[in-house]
Amino acid sequence: MTGAAILDIARDGIMVFFVVGAPVMLVALGVGVVISLIQALTQLQEQTLVFVPKIIAVFAALLVMLPLMSDALAGYMTRVAERIVAGG
Repeated sequence: MTGAAILDIARDGIMVFFVVGAPVMLVALGVGVVISLIQALTQLQEQTLVFVPKIIAVFAALLVMLPLMSDALAGYMTRVAERIVAGG
């Protein structure tokens, strides 16, 4: 296996990582910012207030994005398996 092929696999893996991880992380970030703004506006400084809405939003995002995530991971595995079968 050449260095260029290894770089292609690594680059493809990083892109799949971003496609799979980014939606959930962006949802968690958005919910965290919104809750922080609400806390700042109402001067309600309860530390545990962020966790429940964030967990619910992340689980909802996982349910909605699961087909996209599984397709991205399955496609990556298929491409890697094809390279293994082809001999590099």
